[in-house]
Amino acid sequence: MNEQQRKENTQVNPSDKKSDKDYSQYFQAVYMPPSLKDAKKRGKEEVKYDGFSIPEEYRGMGQGKKFYIRTYGCQMNEHDTEVMAGIFMALGYEPTDGVEDANVILLNTCAIRENAENKVFGELGHLKTLKKRRPDLLLGVCGCMSQEESVVNRILKVHPFVDMIFGTHNIHRLPSILHEAYMSKEMVVEVWSKEGDVIENLPKVRKGNIKAWVNIMYGCDKFCTYCIVPYTRGKERSRRPEEIIQEVRHLAAQGYKEITLLGQNVNAYGKDFEDIEYGLANLMDEISKIDISRLRFTTSHPRDFDDHLIEVLAKGGNLLDHIHLPVQSGSSDILKIMARKYSREHYLELVRKIKQAMPNASLTTDIIVGFPNETEEQFEETLSLYREVEFDSAYTFIYSPREGTPAAKMEDNVPMEVKKERLQRLNALVNETSAKKLKEYEGKVVNVLVEGESKNNPEVLAGYTEKSKLVNFKAPKSAIGQIVKVKITKAKTWTLNGEMVEEAVEVN
Repeated sequence: MNEQQRKENTQVNPSDKKSDKDYSQYFQAVYMPPSLKDAKKRGKEEVKYDGFSIPEEYRGMGQGKKFYIRTYGCQMNEHDTEVMAGIFMALGYEPTDGVEDANVILLNTCAIRENAENKVFGELGHLKTLKKRRPDLLLGVCGCMSQEESVVNRILKVHPFVDMIFGTHNIHRLPSILHEAYMSKEMVVEVWSKEGDVIENLPKVRKGNIKAWVNIMYGCDKFCTYCIVPYTRGKERSRRPEEIIQEVRHLAAQGYKEITLLGQNVNAYGKDFEDIEYGLANLMDEISKIDISRLRFTTSHPRDFDDHLIEVLAKGGNLLDHIHLPVQSGSSDILKIMARKYSREHYLELVRKIKQAMPNASLTTDIIVGFPNETEEQFEETLSLYREVEFDSAYTFIYSPREGTPAAKMEDNVPMEVKKERLQRLNALVNETSAKKLKEYEGKVVNVLVEGESKNNPEVLAGYTEKSKLVNFKAPKSAIGQIVKVKITKAKTWTLNGEMVEEAVEVN
C-alpha cells in the first residue's frame, strides 16, 4: 500500500459491530501502531515543504457557527490549538468560551502520561449527554492520543458518538476533515502513518499580543524508553530558517515583546538539513538581531546542548539565560535504562559549562521518580544532583508506563506507595530550594513583562522576569504589555510580590 493510499480519508460507521480482527485490518489501512524497530528506520522518506491555503469550496463553511477547543498537554499542543483556531476563523467560524453554544468541539489531547488520557476519556463521557441533546454538534478528538492505536480503538468501540478523529501530522487538513464530517453520518477517522511534512503559512490565533510561541521544528528522534512522543509526533523535521525569521520579524512588527522557540527537542534544530550546516545557535544568533525584547527556547535535550549554543546565549541582550534542561534522573544507571544517552557526570559538566559562561543562569528541569528498577540509592542520587545544581524549580512526575514504548514492557517493580513517598521527598526539596532562590530577590529591582491582571486579584497585575519568575504587584493597567521595573518586597515559595518603582517604560 503506497503513502497516498494511507492518507486517504476513511469513514467508519459506529454502528458496525467489528471484531478485534476487523479493527486490526482497518488500522492497517490508515494507521501504523508504535514500533520502535520501524520508527528507528527514519530518514528514508523525503520531508516535503508546502504552503497552506483554504480550498475555495470550503470558504465560508463556518459562517454562523462557533468552535471550541479544549487543550491538554505541552506548549506544542497549545501552539497546535492556535493553528487550528486560525483555520477555524479562516473558514468563518467564531470562537466561544464554552461547549454549550459550540457547533464544533475539539479535544486536543496529550499522550505523555496516563492521567492526561484519563481526563480526555472522562470529558468524552460528559460530552455524550450534550451530543445526545444536540445531534448536529460535531465532536472531534485530535492531538497525540489520536496517534495511538489502542486509544482510537477505544473511541471506536466505547465512544461511537465522536464524529472525527485526526492526528498530529494532518492538522492542515482540518477543512477537509470538517467537510467530510458534515457530509457523512459516519465517523471520520484520518490518522496518517507518514510522519508529516512541513506546512508553512498556517494561520494562527495567538493568545494576547505580548508573548508568542514560534514552532521551529517537529518531532523527536531520541527514543527515550519511557516516551511516546517520537511515535505521536514523528521524526525530527526542521522548518527552514528564513521562514522562522520572517515569522519572528512579523511578530516584532506587531509589537510582541517575547518569543519562545518551540520544539519537542528544540536544540536538535537543523540536524536534518542536508544542504546547510545550521543549528539552534545560528538561528538564535540571527533572531537576536530582531527588535524583540526577550527570546527563549524550549524544550532542550542535554545530548544536543552544544558549546556553540552556550557561546551564543552568553552574549546576553535579548537572549535570556533561563534554561529548561530536563535531567529525568540523577542516577547514571537509571539514565542508561531510560536511553537518555548521557550520564550524571555528563549532565553536571554541561551545567558547569553553562554556569561558567553565564554565572547568573537560571536552570529548571524535569524529573521522573519510580522508574522501573529504581533503588533507594539511585533515588538519593537524584536528590543529591538536585542539591548540587540548585535548580530554580522542577516539574516532577511519578513514572507512568505508555503502551508501545520499551519501558512499558519492563517490570514496573517499584511499589506505588514507594513512588509517592519519593515524590513527596523530592517535592519537599524542590519547594525548599525554590523558596531559598526566591528569597534572594527580596529588596532587588527586576524587569517584569506585565501580562495582565493577577488570577486572584484584578487590582493586582502579574508578569514574569527574564528568569521566568512570576511577580504580582500593584500598578496602573497601562503597564500591561510593557516591561517595567519592580522592587521585590516579599518572596513566597513560587511567586514574588513587589511594587513598581517607576512608570511603565521599555527596559531592554
